[in-house]
Amino acid sequence: MKSGGNPMAAKRDYYEILGVQKGASDDEIKKAYRKLSKKYHPDINKEADADQKFKEVSEAYEILSDAQKRAAYDQYGHAGTDPNFGGGGFGGFSGAGGFGGFEDIFESFFGGGGGRRMDPNAPRQGEDLQYTINLSFEEAIFGVEKNIQYNREETCHTCSGNGAKPGTSPTTCHKCHGSGTVNVERQTPLGRVMSRQTCDVCHGTGKEIKEPCPTCHGNGHEKKTHSVKVNVPAGVENGQQMRLAGQGEAGINGGPYGDLYVVFYVAESNLFDRDGGEIYYELPLNFVQAALGDEVNVPTVHGDVKLKIPAGTQTGTKFRLRGKGAPRLRGGGNGDQQVTVKVITPRNLNEEQKEALRLFAKTSGQSTVEEQSEGFFDKVKDAFGGHKKK
Repeated sequence: MKSGGNPMAAKRDYYEILGVQKGASDDEIKKAYRKLSKKYHPDINKEADADQKFKEVSEAYEILSDAQKRAAYDQYGHAGTDPNFGGGGFGGFSGAGGFGGFEDIFESFFGGGGGRRMDPNAPRQGEDLQYTINLSFEEAIFGVEKNIQYNREETCHTCSGNGAKPGTSPTTCHKCHGSGTVNVERQTPLGRVMSRQTCDVCHGTGKEIKEPCPTCHGNGHEKKTHSVKVNVPAGVENGQQMRLAGQGEAGINGGPYGDLYVVFYVAESNLFDRDGGEIYYELPLNFVQAALGDEVNVPTVHGDVKLKIPAGTQTGTKFRLRGKGAPRLRGGGNGDQQVTVKVITPRNLNEEQKEALRLFAKTSGQSTVEEQSEGFFDKVKDAFGGHKKK
């Protein structure tokens, strides 16, 4: 008779089956299982290998969702999941009834959670979702109303979420009797113990659906495009988020919808910088305005404001426009706008302008660049003997 070889060798890695990393969290494993079990469920997927893939996904989840089984699998591979792995038992405690008063103790250590388990039929809140809204600089300052659309899982309109064909109802699972789990006796390196695992008939729901709903195929949810109006508050900043209760995925077993978290992305302004309620603006002034003083129009998010520039203003001088900043999101009115002066050096002067500047330099006791250059070269010539002694 031909040997069948090692059945464990042909099995795929459980993490690979679920498409997660070895260090994946329990939530990541659960989400991966939910996604793949829907994809390959025989009532939904009619491909020839869908049933086999569904069983493969369910087996991977059964191992990786149980802390003890996952630890054994991580250490020993598929061999660690073999019921006969580990050899002999604990003497006379060879059966489920043999544990007697010790059963609860062993279950608490090896049963993946220690006794109490959440009722699989209890209502549970749906998953939360996230949506990014793009805002202009001004929309973030003053607030705006946005209508957004996104896809989410909603309670099936045909079966009202119970997954059964209209006129029928889900029944209590015949194997786990509605608990969602079954007790399994296993041989481990520590001996024979009882462990608790997800029921392979109802997959932890505690219910069996004989005739699935034609719309949701027994899932209880259907994917729909959902619209919601978002009132963006004045003064919102880049990266901030707001929670919209009940706008996420549909709940389970009649549980409430999850929440939607809206994240704001605020575009930069060509004129202003912002830090909370404070707005910053760089004011360009020419030499004459800075020297003689002037009255100029300064742009703000609230409109232009007249600002008096004192004579002799230097580059880097700061002015504060009270209340011309952004609204403070948590109240307290508007911030201020800080204006920083930047004196612009003129370029491409004509001869008349140059002469005016030379005259200014002479009357103020300053030498011009040309005079400074001549003096500099004279000093260089003297230093290197370029001038003859008289």
